[in-house]
Amino acid sequence: MSIIVDFINIILQWYVWLPIVATLGYMTWRNYQRVDVVRNVDSVLLMLEIPKTNDKSELAAEQMFASLHGILRDAKELKANGGYQEHLSFEIASVGGRIQFYVWTPKSLQNFVEGQIYAQYPQVQIHATDEDYVAHERHHSVVYTSEIVLTDKEFLPIKTFQSFEVDPLAGITGTLAKLEDTEEEIWIQMLIRPVRDDWHKASDAWIKAVKSGGFNLFGDGGMKWVTGLFELLWAPPEQGTGSAAEISERDKTRIAEAEKKATKLGYQVKIRLAYLGENTSDAKLRMQGIVGTFKQFNSTNLNGFKQSHDSFAKESLAKYKTRLFADRGYLMNIEEVASVFHLPHTNVETPNIVWASTKTAEPPAKLPILTGDPAHDENISAFGMTNFRGINHQFGMLRYDRSRHVYIIGQTGAGKSGLLELFALSDIFHGQGYAIIDPHGDFAINNMRFVPGSRLKDVVYFNPADTQYPLGFNPLEVTNPSQKTNISSEVIGVLKRMFGDSWGPRLEYILRYTILALLDRPETTMLDITRMLTDKKFRKETLSYCTDTVVLQFWNVEFASWTDKFQAEAIAPVLNKVGAFTANPVIRNIIGQPKSTFNIRQIMDEGKILVVNLSKGLIGEDNAGILGSFLVTKIQLAAMSRSDIPDIKDRRPFYLYVDEFQNFATDSFATILSEARKYGLNLTVANQYISQMQDSVRDAVFGNVGTMISFRVSADDSPILAKQFEPQFEPNDLLQMHNRNFIINMVINGEKAPAFSAKTLNLPPAQDDNTGRIIQHTRENYARNRQEIEEDISKRILPPENLVVKRPGPAYTPPKSPEQREAERRAKEAAMLAQGKTWPISNITPDEVNVALKEARDQKKQPSTEPKTSDQPDAPINNSNSVTEKPKKKRTRTRKRKPSGSSDTQQEPNRPRIIRESSVNDSKPSSSKPENDPTILSVR
Repeated sequence: MSIIVDFINIILQWYVWLPIVATLGYMTWRNYQRVDVVRNVDSVLLMLEIPKTNDKSELAAEQMFASLHGILRDAKELKANGGYQEHLSFEIASVGGRIQFYVWTPKSLQNFVEGQIYAQYPQVQIHATDEDYVAHERHHSVVYTSEIVLTDKEFLPIKTFQSFEVDPLAGITGTLAKLEDTEEEIWIQMLIRPVRDDWHKASDAWIKAVKSGGFNLFGDGGMKWVTGLFELLWAPPEQGTGSAAEISERDKTRIAEAEKKATKLGYQVKIRLAYLGENTSDAKLRMQGIVGTFKQFNSTNLNGFKQSHDSFAKESLAKYKTRLFADRGYLMNIEEVASVFHLPHTNVETPNIVWASTKTAEPPAKLPILTGDPAHDENISAFGMTNFRGINHQFGMLRYDRSRHVYIIGQTGAGKSGLLELFALSDIFHGQGYAIIDPHGDFAINNMRFVPGSRLKDVVYFNPADTQYPLGFNPLEVTNPSQKTNISSEVIGVLKRMFGDSWGPRLEYILRYTILALLDRPETTMLDITRMLTDKKFRKETLSYCTDTVVLQFWNVEFASWTDKFQAEAIAPVLNKVGAFTANPVIRNIIGQPKSTFNIRQIMDEGKILVVNLSKGLIGEDNAGILGSFLVTKIQLAAMSRSDIPDIKDRRPFYLYVDEFQNFATDSFATILSEARKYGLNLTVANQYISQMQDSVRDAVFGNVGTMISFRVSADDSPILAKQFEPQFEPNDLLQMHNRNFIINMVINGEKAPAFSAKTLNLPPAQDDNTGRIIQHTRENYARNRQEIEEDISKRILPPENLVVKRPGPAYTPPKSPEQREAERRAKEAAMLAQGKTWPISNITPDEVNVALKEARDQKKQPSTEPKTSDQPDAPINNSNSVTEKPKKKRTRTRKRKPSGSSDTQQEPNRPRIIRESSVNDSKPSSSKPENDPTILSVR
């Protein structure tokens, strides 16, 4: 007992307790200082998204934490930093039914942390969040927090991933996925702070004490040394010879695992849990479930996790929100830390995990990046921002490279139209000329919002739906005689594409010669095609302008030799196809104007803007398709006419944007892609999926387009497109991209660069919306009044006077009056008498016979003087420019009424009337034939 009294006396001395009090006070001050530093540190929360195809296991995470151990400061740095050692927080949160992975880090360490994560997970996508998920305002009535602590001494390891057959992360995420209400939330936070490499010295001391059968004074840290001290003072003396105590198998295992744990880098760790909901009982069940998943790391003889520091106080979230880590926590090595937190891989099939939509790829070194220098950026069409490993550089295409054309593909709503708008916006502000052909109307209208007042007069807005002020556009207008054959072929190509299902070689044959003939006629239009085929007078007049002998040969010889029936059958399909297009008054008022009110070649050469709104909902899909195809053709021909400019460098670049271009692509589209570059026409085309294109068009696109951009596509298209982006991307990478994210394989300085990923830039707000002024300017300078146009078309198209043929079918013949039938009968009988027929004829006076014969002779000598009505066909004209028709015999008629009392049914009694089939020129009497003569038809 004297020993105890002496010890107490020593403790009560001031020189003993004063240092203790001072030490405790200093530690308390340092703790508050650390709290203040943590709360004021400038931090960032990084969201991690990994592709579902991730094949990196927990070993990658272990290596990641080994690399992150590099944030440890040495003693000199700690002193300079006020003794503050930075820590990190790795978090898993289920918020709004979505399971996401986060890393919280001081901003000063952001680049280092991102680099180490990328090193082990090259496909991960790291995004700095705009707002911390824990900072959202919440109104949950129940907040339940807890901590996870070790069940045994920190020198002993927990069960690690090396001992699991199934990924332990699947158990944690599986519990988070079971939240039934999207208002429920569970947060898991693992704070880690690196410790010096000599942390294993304390572990070695503990191992040594266990091996010697004693205890470790500072083995468990904290104040447990006091317990050891009292054991030393009051423990009974050991009996025996004094040899070392025998170690049990349990202790041997514990020592071996502790020694193994001490061989790896260590962290001080603290794990926090938080549940937010509306029901206390649910809170307890959810917390019990998530704590239970951590018990999968427990080992009977070693270490594990247990729940501690439970609280239903809402203030308990403060530590979680601030990521406060003031105390030392407990020691875990990198293998244990990686077992608790790592990114999911292919074996984790938990629903609701937010996977990366696609992997990213590094942009090429020569990528044209915007620098802010106007002289440098002037030659770049900006449209994208790189997204590889969080490096965001605004970039674009060199204008020289756009001459190799751009193809954009993606599902609806993925971002195609926005990308087109960015390209066009670049052209607006750099003073470039361009044309937009938009079958939806949104792209066209949005683009005009960005046109500044300085370029307002450069814009021609072609809107067929503006029916009161139609613009003139004549697909058959000839501005260069050398292009007649090209115009004919292109117009036929457009119509063939639109009516391909019912197209035939004869239809194309007739239509080609019709158009070739019309192209020689001044001020011809599409409306003249039907007139050429149905109006003989108009055709004769048109052929008088024609100088092509082959065309004349067709019309004057071949077509003229066809019978009426064959002509009707041959031209009917042409009339049906062309008529279906020209019958619409909205379209007719546009293509029925002989002179186009805007000059496409002039627009190209002067760098102006042509905006074409072909909204299908306003003018119909077929009309939009034909008009758009004609416009693309005209732009192509206008570009080719630039061959009169000898030097290619003098041909001003002109950019053509065509959305849903498959609606306007003819068989000659391959020619546009291969030849347009020489004439300064640069195409940017877009559509939704590959099967929309004809095979010839698809081959032309994949064979000639320099830059290809793909947004999210369908499962049918991804294998085909992935071949264009190999080896950086696979088919699955094209299926699940977020909106506005794309993969691009572009030309840089004329050379193909490897494919990479990016995101479209945000469109800036329009400064001044000049749409109304543009429409008014177009109406005043390029449009005509609807009534005026319709009057001009009516004057040009008169009712046809000379129909070559009528439609197939029996012609209507009005019934004959009794007087006409009687006159025809008498004339016939008189003619028979004059030819010496001997069979009886109905009673007729000699005077009537003489009159009938005289009238018949007069009709043969003199032409008819009856006035021709509009229903009567023209008499055939026997010349080289007309159709030759064989004249038909005229029936001899008499208009003299027979005397009263006579009847056409009276016959002499008992005398049969015999009618022969033989010619009326036969002079032999009927009695010379036998009764069984086969020419006898009937005996009445």
